[in-house]
Amino acid sequence: MFYEFFKYLDCFQACENIIFRALGACFTSMFIGVSLFPYLIRKLQQLKIKQSIRIYGPKSHLVKEGIPTMGGLIILISIFISSFFWTDLNNKYIWTVSITMILFGTIGFFDDFIKVVYNNPEGISAKLKLLLQIVSAVIIAFVIVQITIDERSCFSYDLLLPFFKSFNWQIGVITFIFLTVFVIVGTSNAVNLTDGLDGLVSFPVILVSGALGIFAYIIGNETYSSTLLFPYVNSSNELLVLCAAIIGSELAFLWFNAHPATVFMGDVGSLSLGATLGVISIIVRQEITLVIMGGIFVVEAVSVMIQVFWFKYSKKRYGVGRRFFKMTPLHHHFEIAGWKETQVVVRFWIINIILVLISLSSLIL
Repeated sequence: MFYEFFKYLDCFQACENIIFRALGACFTSMFIGVSLFPYLIRKLQQLKIKQSIRIYGPKSHLVKEGIPTMGGLIILISIFISSFFWTDLNNKYIWTVSITMILFGTIGFFDDFIKVVYNNPEGISAKLKLLLQIVSAVIIAFVIVQITIDERSCFSYDLLLPFFKSFNWQIGVITFIFLTVFVIVGTSNAVNLTDGLDGLVSFPVILVSGALGIFAYIIGNETYSSTLLFPYVNSSNELLVLCAAIIGSELAFLWFNAHPATVFMGDVGSLSLGATLGVISIIVRQEITLVIMGGIFVVEAVSVMIQVFWFKYSKKRYGVGRRFFKMTPLHHHFEIAGWKETQVVVRFWIINIILVLISLSSLIL
């Protein structure tokens, strides 16, 4: 809306100044979030839509029982409203990412709904959730393939290796679809697993969104992408505005989710945000860089896989299942080891800042 308005007025060339629109999107989504979260928290408390704590989780988390969840609804609403006002609604990538948020947000919503209505901390079954995620990711993969074909008359996708810009592996449609599904589903679940402590997932999402926004801005600009030896992806720079909207919504959420949290985002937020980061990284050809900048998410997910594998392996070999970590995801391991919740969160934040800076250095190295 504002994009079309400024384009009509042609004042200060605001419609062409993507930085101006990104700032507008960030402040708009943050304002919407800060305004709506108090109302949502009161409403969720009235409806008794509260967090259910897993019985096998850390005992210290029992005090979180009853804190409202599904705050991710406001996150998504603020992103969508802000994007409506500040992005170019004719941009196909904006719609692709929006569809991703809707699909994975819906999966998360039903998962949260089962948890709060039926007081079931596990939500929908893991197999059904994974199936729905895969189907959704396949749909998104085909959408991106079609957009690429429409722009280039054929499908072409270059897999890039950070810090080695001369490396360029061109992959076909089938390989691309498998890669896209793996990245989107993997990132969605990794962010979901990370969302276990007050404020833990919000700041990394802010950092990764900001970094992906910078990559989108450069790769979507023919001059900048050529200078920095990146493939040019037409119109992908518009994703900077959407990334800014995500940052604003997460800043608003973090205000209420900081320790001690008064609201949790729930799966409706974590699943959709994770999938969104995954699909943006695919569009801007930075899926491998996402592994670096989102290292916290990766380690959290890998810790769960190691724990499950080692438990099954040791049970088969020794007759008794053994744990590799004290508890997973990894943040619980450090809690059990004696770290305070705030220590775990801030130290993970510091690590994430370092990882994002390393990722951004690949722009010039």
